[in-house]
Amino acid sequence: MKILVCISHVPDTTSKINFTDNDTTFDTNGVQFVINPYDEFSLTRAMWFKEKQGASVTVVNVGNATTETTLRKALAIGADDAIRVNTEATDGFFVAKQLAEVVKNGGYDLVLAGRESIDYNGGMVPGMLASLTDFNFVNGCVSLEIDGESVTAAREIDGGSETLSATLPIVIAGQKGIVEESDLRIPNMRGIMMARKKPLSVVEPVAVENTTTIQSFEKPAPKGAVKLVDADNVDELISLLHNEAKVI
Repeated sequence: MKILVCISHVPDTTSKINFTDNDTTFDTNGVQFVINPYDEFSLTRAMWFKEKQGASVTVVNVGNATTETTLRKALAIGADDAIRVNTEATDGFFVAKQLAEVVKNGGYDLVLAGRESIDYNGGMVPGMLASLTDFNFVNGCVSLEIDGESVTAAREIDGGSETLSATLPIVIAGQKGIVEESDLRIPNMRGIMMARKKPLSVVEPVAVENTTTIQSFEKPAPKGAVKLVDADNVDELISLLHNEAKVI
């Protein structure tokens, strides 16, 4: 089984975020980048298939040369090889088109991704990728088993979970549950040394017309000061909730 794991290169949530050029450009200075956490869950599940079923695991990212450190970390975790599509990731459709080309050229059976990236939270790329490749698709996957060509997957739905049966080839958008946080792997020294020798291919992008453009970024408004209300002053509390918070 050939597995492709889609990796997003995202800012660490502890990084301080700023914008430049009149709030139209994300300022990467001083920002630490990591593997998108949802993608890391899927990568860890891919490693299970490699170890238990002899699958091969390739990781792919759409981005410039700065993303190679993130791909090397995925190789250190245990992926066999990596592909970088040499272009800036501009929007979800653009990224999906680039990934679809990689899938078509690589003959992959299983494509794993996170349900969304934690920077833009679009949640659109896995579904678009499945449509472009005509693969089966399960979103929000919290359990995945594969036996030959048969796939059994569970996904979260309102009030519970739903178990589905499908066949390869398939795109899986995973999240916590497909593996647990305790199952995530930290690269060891041997893995880091081996990652330096593993192949990382750079391919040029296919031509795609951008369908969206960024107008501007805006930070959330700072939190206001806390107002303390005496426990016996119910009328003031109701007034504040009605007139200021506007929740009643």
